[in-house]
Amino acid sequence: MARIAGIDLPKNKRIEIALTYIYGIGLSRSNEILNKIHLNYNILVRDLTDQQIISIRDILNNEYQIEGDLKRLETMNIKRLMDIGTYKGRRHRMGLPLRGQRTRTNARTRRGTKKTIAGKKKAPRK
Repeated sequence: MARIAGIDLPKNKRIEIALTYIYGIGLSRSNEILNKIHLNYNILVRDLTDQQIISIRDILNNEYQIEGDLKRLETMNIKRLMDIGTYKGRRHRMGLPLRGQRTRTNARTRRGTKKTIAGKKKAPRK
């Protein structure tokens, strides 16, 4: 089992797909990494040699921000937006969508589940 950047890569998957299990690496970046070390995309993780794993690990450590560093950078950027009081920062602080989506309906992911008030009486009709 290959362990890269603190992640255990699944041994029965192709290396092209297995690298995407690392936070910050998608399919295109995975292909880019494999091109740099001239490695076939279709090799299974269990068939990699130790030298190939070391070369992948070196490229990831030297050229890309992944996992904890990338997550830390994202939270710092969001915190910076909140501190300077931008529109996006205020929306982050309130827990609302920030890219122009409607909030009258929908937006349940950001706003949370619907809260109903039990036993609330309606105003009587006149």
